[in-house]
Amino acid sequence: MRHDDFPPPTPRRGPVFAAAALAGVCLTAAGCAGDGGQGPGAGPESASRSAASSPASTPSTPQPSAPAATPSASPKPQGPLTGRTVVIDPGHNPGNRDHTREINSQVDIGTGHKECDTTGTATDAGYAEARFTLDVSRRLRTLLEEKGAKVVLTQDGDRPYGPCVDERARIGNKERADAVVSVHADGSATGNRGFHVILPAAVNGDGADTAKIVAPSRELGVRIAGNFVRVTGSAPSNYIGDNTGLDTRNDLGGLNLSTVPKVFIECGNMRDPKDAALLTSSGWRQKAALGIAEGVGSYLKR
Repeated sequence: MRHDDFPPPTPRRGPVFAAAALAGVCLTAAGCAGDGGQGPGAGPESASRSAASSPASTPSTPQPSAPAATPSASPKPQGPLTGRTVVIDPGHNPGNRDHTREINSQVDIGTGHKECDTTGTATDAGYAEARFTLDVSRRLRTLLEEKGAKVVLTQDGDRPYGPCVDERARIGNKERADAVVSVHADGSATGNRGFHVILPAAVNGDGADTAKIVAPSRELGVRIAGNFVRVTGSAPSNYIGDNTGLDTRNDLGGLNLSTVPKVFIECGNMRDPKDAALLTSSGWRQKAALGIAEGVGSYLKR
């Protein structure tokens, strides 16, 4: 997502120090090592606008008749995560660009209204965030299922657009998920590098109440961040979160409307050439999925 409506970043502590501190989480948090094993910007739901402008009073457009969630059909092996449910939310949808009217319809996010969804960002060479998120999410599903978890995707390229951000939250809630991870990549300025995990802020009102999920979501986010550093070697964001790899927000419907522990992860900045080289690498995407999987596994086994 683009992050061009935020003020310039203030000086940060060195990324090497922060990366080492986050990796240390894996050594101090119980079970963080897993089995074998985060700007300011316009965020996953508001930043990368589609070409069409968003009408301020357009009513929410009904979603197409497509599966609301996509569980994996293959038999689940027994493992350390047997009996646990994880919902993976691949940010955006490759078809969103062809449905600008629908995705620009306004939905309630608990603290106001926002677009149903956005197109997401892309690398300068045209590799779309929506493609990236689906690829990493599918890899993540495989890894978690190998540990015995039941995994549900909010979309698997099986619907023409969306789902809207409020529906994405409802899917996790309906599944009573033990953990939800929304996978994204950022679209900030060149030179801004690294990943960050977005945590839900305390929100109460207008149909949103995150009081019960703030603490467990933070625990989930910390464990994902620590394992992501360890497995991928990527440093925490140098432009969001003071090099902690963590950012707390109250303007994302996917977090505000969740009643189960949930975080977003921005795996890197697609508009920076060095980060883009990682995000477009199949090998690195496998590492990204593994880092997230081990973070989730560590959280669920705590």
